[in-house]
Amino acid sequence: MTVSLPLVVVLGFFAWGAIKFLGVRPWIVVLIALFGFWLSHSFLAPAIESGTRSGVGVVNDSHN
Repeated sequence: MTVSLPLVVVLGFFAWGAIKFLGVRPWIVVLIALFGFWLSHSFLAPAIESGTRSGVGVVNDSHN
């Protein structure tokens, strides 16, 4: 069985778990999300996207 989840859903789940179980304050999660948003509009965005796609590809290939 194959389940396909967007990366943002997985990251949201980890953020919720960090708030719920690790005691991370919600404003820290918002600050990190804003940093990611601003970083996505910088000159580093293509490299980050390429690295993320490569990492996801490695994980997906290891399960075949």
